[in-house]
Amino acid sequence: EPESASIRAMAKTGIGGWTDAEILAQPCVVEALAAVRAPVLLLVGGDDAEVLALNRAAQARLQCPSALTIVPHATHLFEEPGALEEVARAAADWFAARLPPPAQ
Repeated sequence: EPESASIRAMAKTGIGGWTDAEILAQPCVVEALAAVRAPVLLLVGGDDAEVLALNRAAQARLQCPSALTIVPHATHLFEEPGALEEVARAAADWFAARLPPPAQ
């Protein structure tokens, strides 16, 4: 059981004992987000307030076109009924709007 306790502790504190917010605030991460040039779609469950806040912070650092799509009543794994289908639809719409149509 000590191993599973360690895994739970790591999940709560993030990578190397840092929280997600601390990682997002690191200068190298800020620089990396600002360097992204491809359009970015962020998909977040509406019931996951912490991850939603992190995604909003990440989006604010992006210098490229971006969209934040919130899936209502979903958590970060999109395990709720219909949530994953909503993610798939949103992603399909995003790509369809940005990619050229297939050659005939």
